[in-house]
This record gives sequence, C-alpha cells and structure tokens, in this order.
Amino acid sequence: MEIKEITDKNIWEDFLSGCEEKTFLQSWHWGEFQEKMGSKAFRLGVFDGEKLLSVALVVKVTAKRGTFLLIQHLIKTDGKILETLLNELKKIGKEEKCDFIRVAPLWERNTENQRVFQSLGFREAPMHANVYEATWKLDLSSSEDELLQAMRKTTRYLIRQAEKNPFIAVEQSESLADLEVYQKLNQEVAKRQNFVGFSDEYLKHEFEVFVADKQTLLFFGGYNRDIAAGALIIFWQDTGFYHQAASLEKFAKYSIPYFLQWEAIKEAKKRGCKWYDFWGFTDPAKYPKHPWAGPTLFKMGFGGQAYDYIKTQDLPLSRKYWLTYIFESLRKIKRGL
Repeated sequence: MEIKEITDKNIWEDFLSGCEEKTFLQSWHWGEFQEKMGSKAFRLGVFDGEKLLSVALVVKVTAKRGTFLLIQHLIKTDGKILETLLNELKKIGKEEKCDFIRVAPLWERNTENQRVFQSLGFREAPMHANVYEATWKLDLSSSEDELLQAMRKTTRYLIRQAEKNPFIAVEQSESLADLEVYQKLNQEVAKRQNFVGFSDEYLKHEFEVFVADKQTLLFFGGYNRDIAAGALIIFWQDTGFYHQAASLEKFAKYSIPYFLQWEAIKEAKKRGCKWYDFWGFTDPAKYPKHPWAGPTLFKMGFGGQAYDYIKTQDLPLSRKYWLTYIFESLRKIKRGL
C-alpha cells in the first residue's frame, strides 16, 4: 500500500459516496474551507496499486496550545490501512513541526475499535476535536406522515401549532448577504449563553464553498416580520446536517425552532437524502448538567437514534504535547464537560 495526495475532486467525492459512515468534514469542500481559513490541507488517499482503499482529509492546525495535524471524522477502515496512513502522517508531522496528531474517528465505539488505536500508540484526547463523538440521526426512508407519527407527542403538537399560526413563517436562502442576519442571531445567543461564537470570516467561507454546489441553505423562522430563529443546514451526499442554529429567547413561546427543524427535514427528503444528522448528542439521562443536554432533548423529540463513536484520539510527536494536554484538561474542567 502507498499514500498519494488526491487532486481530483471527482475521485475524492466518488469514493466517499460509497462509504456508509461519513460527514461533510471529510468532503472536498471542507478542505477548500480550511484553505480559505489559512490552514494547510492534505487530501490523502491510501492505494493498493491503482485501487483506492481509503481517504483522509488532514489539516495542519496552528494554535496557541500547540501545532498539530487534525483529521475530523476519519472514515472507518481496517487497522493495516490506518497504520499505513499513520506512517505518512508521522512524516508530514515531522516536516510541518507538529507536536501531535489528533483524530476524531467515525468508528463505532466498541472495545475492538478502541484497541486498534491503542495498538498504534494513540491515547484519548483531553478534549474532543471540535466535532461530535456521538450524534442523533433520523432515518428519512419513511413518509412525512410516518415521520410525524414517530415524533414525541409534544414535538408533533408544537410543529402543528406553529404551522397553523398565520404570523409564523419559515423561509430559505442561498444569499451570502443573509449571513449577516444569521450572524446577528448567533451573536445574541453567544452573549446570552456566555460563549464565543463563530467569526464572520468562518461563516462566510463555510457558506461560500458549500453554496457553490448548492449544498447548503439558510433557514429563517420569523414571527410577524421579526426573525426569531435561524439554522445553517448542509446537504452533502446522502445526508442533511443540522450544522448550526440560533434562536431568540423572546420568541420561545411560539416554538418556532420546532417548525424550522421540520422544514429542514422535509427539504432533506426532497433532495433525496437518506439521513438527517442532528449534529451532536449527549445522553441527557446520564448527563443532565451537560451543556448539550437541553439541545439533545430537543433533537430527540423528532425521532431517530443515537450513534456513538470512539472518542477523539491523540498521538504525541513531541514533549510539547503534554503542555497542550494539561491546558486542555484544565479547560475541560472549567467548561464542565
């Protein structure tokens, strides 16, 4: 087996179309987004002769806490292929003066898969790689009526109440200008909940690369001409991804986010998607105080099931890694994660 950098978008996307477990964080466009953000991206393919066995989008991250190679949502492959990929990553890491390699595997969380990473020298990362390690997904093969019937009774009721309200409407947009409207919602939520949201530059570049192939939409839920909620949905290959969302507290009693979510799910079905990925999950019964517990309860109301993946893995390349490890461990405690 050998590693080659892939420069043809069609080869990359065609291979991923045959993979069952995947997210847009391994898409060709996500690599373009990373490059627009100033990061160095490597689109690596593992080949056996002319046969492509696996792919991995690798990004060099330069941050105050350390410099590292990052693979977000590595697709499932076997141990030998992973070992071949890892040997190449070590070479790149040395050339790029990286302190460690961080991988968020999209591999089912079980003992066998965990042992594969342990055998290669990985250890569990103190923080996840800015992506989910578990998610909630909805199978879209059922009809709209069947999907409604499978929802939590309260969720279905709130959707129907919003549909009947003449003052509530949900609209879609592919306009870059409307990102400003969405970002205002984000900023208000970030201020209310005391966190740092995505920058204008981040949202602009992400939207630009996906909208070029009509793979994203902005959804806005309004009440009597006021924008009350918004969401950025990515439609990539066979899945609609509920990637980002924000809503204003003063409109909470109208349940507009429920209606907006249902409209996004229907759009995913219309586009022929097989799945709707709610983008992130934590078990609210086990972790009721987790910051994601409330949003997860909202997502679960639409039906679906949980998918758990191996936790983010780190492979140290230098002693500097341990400074990152200590810093992130302290930050995790501070955030209550």
